[in-house]
Amino acid sequence: MSLSVIIPTYQHASSLPRCLDSIFAQTRKPEEVIVVDDGSTDDTAAALDPYLDRIVYIRQENMGAPVARNRGFDESTGDLVIFWDADVVGRPDMLERLESALTAHSEASWAYSSFRWGRKLFRGKTFDADDLRAQNFVHTTALIRRDAFPGFDPSLKRFQDWDLWLTMSGQGTHGVFVDEVLFEVLIEKHRQGYSQWLPSIAYKLPWNTLGWAPKVIRSHDEAMRIVRKKHQL
Repeated sequence: MSLSVIIPTYQHASSLPRCLDSIFAQTRKPEEVIVVDDGSTDDTAAALDPYLDRIVYIRQENMGAPVARNRGFDESTGDLVIFWDADVVGRPDMLERLESALTAHSEASWAYSSFRWGRKLFRGKTFDADDLRAQNFVHTTALIRRDAFPGFDPSLKRFQDWDLWLTMSGQGTHGVFVDEVLFEVLIEKHRQGYSQWLPSIAYKLPWNTLGWAPKVIRSHDEAMRIVRKKHQL
């Protein structure tokens, strides 16, 4: 089967070279690598210049990560697709291990693994639809069968990955877990891109009683309400 890597990027000039180098160092080479630049204003174009003979480079106005990912999918041709975030560095056998899992489990529609976000370990677990409805445990960077992908919801600013897996699970499909740490999400000092992370305690503080909350918390809460309503959680 052919495999397409789709990289949505916004303000990730500093991490893109390491991201791309790890993709081109894979033991299982992808048939195509598509980079969708979602209106970056940093040095993204310069960072991509050394790779232009090996990638499909698409630039669009800033419309958000879900739109960028869907655009990349529309331009792709692979039987398998992976939405590889621009701040992700994969283990050399990452694509090989994920594809092998899908080959061994023909009934599964996507394969996912554990990963590190800087020094913090995010350990996955065997897929269970009820557990997924309680909390997401699958990162966006997972290998998906093309014919099972329903598209990302462009209205969501957060939880696009959780929404995707809930939608696919609701359609009767499921994922297969590779119990290994196959990639790392880089921590960038002056991050302005898609990926954001705060300690879990930040989301448990009584912001409502304080009468104010940071933008990232407000965005988190609004997206949570949308996802819970959409999937009747």
